Amino acid sequence: MQQTTNTPAGGATPAGEAVLRLEGICKRFGGITALNKMALTVRAGEVMALLGENGAGKSTLVKTLTGIYQPDEGTITLNGEQVRFANAQDAMRAGVTAVHQESVMFDELTVAENIYVGRQPQKDGRIDWSRIEHEAEQLFARLEVPLPVRTKVKDLSVAQRHFVEIARALSQDARVVILDEPTAALSQREIGELYRIIRQLKAAGTAIIFITHKFDEIYAVADRYTVLRDGHYITEGVLADITEGELVSLMVGRAVTQAYPKADVTPGATLLEVKNFCHPTEFDDVSFTLRKGEILGFYGLVGAGRSEVMQALFGLTKPSRGTVLIEGKEVTIGCAAEGIAHGIAYVPEDRQHQGAHLTMPILHNITLPILDKMGWFLRGGKAKRESLGVARLYSEQLELKAHHLRQNVSELSGGNQQKVVLGKWLATNPKVIILDEPTKGIDIGSKAAVHRFVGELVKQGLSVILVSSELPEVLGLSDRIVVMHQGRVEREYARGEATPENVCAAASGAVLEEAA
Repeated sequence: MQQTTNTPAGGATPAGEAVLRLEGICKRFGGITALNKMALTVRAGEVMALLGENGAGKSTLVKTLTGIYQPDEGTITLNGEQVRFANAQDAMRAGVTAVHQESVMFDELTVAENIYVGRQPQKDGRIDWSRIEHEAEQLFARLEVPLPVRTKVKDLSVAQRHFVEIARALSQDARVVILDEPTAALSQREIGELYRIIRQLKAAGTAIIFITHKFDEIYAVADRYTVLRDGHYITEGVLADITEGELVSLMVGRAVTQAYPKADVTPGATLLEVKNFCHPTEFDDVSFTLRKGEILGFYGLVGAGRSEVMQALFGLTKPSRGTVLIEGKEVTIGCAAEGIAHGIAYVPEDRQHQGAHLTMPILHNITLPILDKMGWFLRGGKAKRESLGVARLYSEQLELKAHHLRQNVSELSGGNQQKVVLGKWLATNPKVIILDEPTKGIDIGSKAAVHRFVGELVKQGLSVILVSSELPEVLGLSDRIVVMHQGRVEREYARGEATPENVCAAASGAVLEEAA
């Protein structure tokens, strides 16, 4: 029987009063309990930071709040009245909406059309397009965002797509807005713009649930926090009353120290040399070297061309000119297979679409690039045992959390999916591994595991290129840092020379004056 929705009466909730309250929420999938007696309270005009490692239950909780899942036990109270959402439309009509890291919109429709899709106002039996565009313009004027409403969504930046989703939430008189990793692909300027809009929503009395793994963002915008761990509610409180270290301990159930452990390795001879690498539209005249056992960091703002250089180096795209030398010998890399053959592995930023086969088991994902070496096509018992051994080896080294190796990757948390992708490429036994945003969107515990493993790799003689938008990660792990700006190498810093100030300045194209 279809569930019914009890929607609270309209009108804003007074500032500081509870808008949304969850009590005793349980959600099970077969024999697995994803949420166990979950509790959450969000108040009007407040930003509640929802914290927890990947797999803590945050995504399940958000899907329960937005009507995608229905709880098996417990109550959801919105503006003082108990509600039960049959689907996402019910939740949106009640004023609960989410802005996700990867927005789902209709690319071929305009901004205005996306805001009102499925609920277009009518006039004389027809869609009132002029009213749709006028109201969309008013929404962006309210947000102080200059965005032409007739622009197709496919032509927008990631930040602009987020703003469209926020405008859509406002158009539905949203009482609760959930921001799920909203800054993952934004530039520093765009993050500042998002912060301004969050403050504006707070001032209007909107209750905001903010999900991020970046502590600087938590302390920049949030008022209170709620910590989840392994599907359980742990605690909540005022953010000003707790330190970052204390939050981390609550999230992981243990102290996590030395977030960026630098491996004590002296880099050897030059292993890789890239000269005058060019692409018609993405980058120009990029040159750098990489030594054996070295971690070479690449930093730059969104659009600087870092990922594009790495994709061309691996053979995914074709540069217009340039030279690549491996151990002093010039090589041609025209496709990914040739990149692998030359000992290069590339762990992409987009793990879900480019890094892993989500509907395949962990075992098959990790051994996929080396099937020919495993003799898998013979279906022999020895080959199967060897492949299982390889998968188990990297799963254990990367501290992968899974029920078993035949579990589909889609069932894992984001951090554990990333570990599968890492294991997959490490199984090729590369000389050079390119890590493109390896800790994007994963929790503090998983980050620490990845960082430790990177340190182990360079101790074994592997060379690492680390592309990251997290400046502390680049500064903490790298032996040298290449800073890119608008498709070109702006500066290169040795470990002792790099500071947050000069690296950020170079990334924006404004190199600081050197101290006398």
